[in-house]
Amino acid sequence: MTRTLVLLCAALAYAPAHAATVALTHARIHTLSAVGTLENATLLIRNDAIEAVGPEVAIPPDATVIDTKGAVITPGLFDAYTHLGLEEISGVEESVNSGSNNPRYSAALDVVDGLNPRSVLIPVNRIEGITYAMAAPSSGPEGPLFEGRGAVVSLGTLDSFVAKPQAAMFVVLGEGGAARVKGGRPALLLALREAFEEVRQLGSSSPVQRPAQLGALDAAALKPVLAGEMPLVADVNSAADIHALLQLAEDYGFKLIIHGGAEAHLVAKELAAKQVPVILDPTLNLPTHFESLAARADAAAILAKAGVRIAFSSEGSGNGSHNSRNIRQLAGNAVAHGLPWNAALAAVTFNPAAIYGLDSTLGTLEVGKQASFVVWDGDPLEATTTAVQVYAAGRAVPMKSRQTELRDRYLQRRAAALVRPATP
Repeated sequence: MTRTLVLLCAALAYAPAHAATVALTHARIHTLSAVGTLENATLLIRNDAIEAVGPEVAIPPDATVIDTKGAVITPGLFDAYTHLGLEEISGVEESVNSGSNNPRYSAALDVVDGLNPRSVLIPVNRIEGITYAMAAPSSGPEGPLFEGRGAVVSLGTLDSFVAKPQAAMFVVLGEGGAARVKGGRPALLLALREAFEEVRQLGSSSPVQRPAQLGALDAAALKPVLAGEMPLVADVNSAADIHALLQLAEDYGFKLIIHGGAEAHLVAKELAAKQVPVILDPTLNLPTHFESLAARADAAAILAKAGVRIAFSSEGSGNGSHNSRNIRQLAGNAVAHGLPWNAALAAVTFNPAAIYGLDSTLGTLEVGKQASFVVWDGDPLEATTTAVQVYAAGRAVPMKSRQTELRDRYLQRRAAALVRPATP
């Protein structure tokens, strides 16, 4: 650790955890706004909001001043698809509350009912820069097509853990969805059309005369989707499935978000034209399934160049929510395969906020926006860079987790053992 970093850590450690006004000076600030990156700049926060940002900021006399000595500041990281707060150990069924394997429980399922803001995974990811995440529902292979409603969560404080409830509806398509309806793409698309027609028929004097696919609560939960008030996040990979889904979205008027998107780059122009964003893991570049035969390492770069809004998630690569912190490494890999650096940083900050309708308050460092940001000791997209301090809604969060506490405990025991006098 360099002497500069030691001094910065000490300054941040002794700063008040929730001073009313804080000025972080002499920083390289990636605002993600129209002004771009600011050198030798000051970020001034008051309570939970940004009051000023720039190279010549007047610092009020009551402010706590922290000289960052050239550190990098970015908006807090936002993982666009996780099970944070819903899952502790993926292999232990009793600790998983992300969804249902019972097809009876479908679109009406709400993850808010199962969220645990005290999950030990939250500080593990928070101290490495994750300040917001989508907590998404997920069901097993025997589960329903519509997995339920996800919520955006804030990893900063217990009292405001749920930042946006019912932020999106989730549905499984592609090979996984086809298996659930015991058929191929035609059966899968028909099942979706039947479900949407049932929603359209709510309250009608002449409803469709056939067995209902949806329960009353499920149909009611889907009404905001067809009204364009709640986006539909579709887990889908093949270009053919995405193309069919784009037509379905046009027919029924819902806002579509693609999750997975292994072959989304093949229909990048269509996605851009219809302003459909894609949440992907840019490291998934192998043809592991028939629906992802065209997967490639530069897919993120192709999508971004075409004008598609992209966001990153580490769930698809099997890292799981306990390693949500790896999204900045994913972003760095995308840069290595042609994605511009600023676009990669946006994919883990501003873009997820925009996708879930929170871009008016999150995702950039601008006056009036929430003061959720990270102080780094270098390039945040480099794996060797450390988050020196994380701020969530104006609060400097404790840079501790179960992992750091275990590290410190056993390092102390090891040090004690080394100095213990020998037994005569």
